Amino acid sequence: MPCNDAGDGAAVPEMVGGMLLHFKSLRRFEHSGGWIKALLEEAENEHSPIEWWATLRRKQFTLTRYTEFLKELDNGNMQNVPAPPIAIDYWRLPPNSTLRDVLAVRADEAHHRDVNHFASDLLYQGRQLKEAPVPLGYH
Repeated sequence: MPCNDAGDGAAVPEMVGGMLLHFKSLRRFEHSGGWIKALLEEAENEHSPIEWWATLRRKQFTLTRYTEFLKELDNGNMQNVPAPPIAIDYWRLPPNSTLRDVLAVRADEAHHRDVNHFASDLLYQGRQLKEAPVPLGYH
């Protein structure tokens, strides 16, 4: 699964796409099929992992892939320290959560993948996003 390391431009495509779709929708008085909201939510959701990864990097954690990070934790090569407050706040985790608990963010990453692939498949087929509303269960 891809990891969004701090500084790699994560959230930029979703933000740009959402804003462009928003302006196009306003100009043409068209509904987006829920894509404006979906893309902007994707951008926001990409932001928190970047912040907490940056927090970990400042503490000398240098791994940048979730799966590798989990292996290091599970093998005892890294200490399963308390989760950063930003992660606890964003994912509404219990106050005593650890890094291992935060790595539930992998589900978010899988969700990003699915939404982005759905959108890119539509565009590859020469269709517009509004032709196929955001998949059910998105939110």
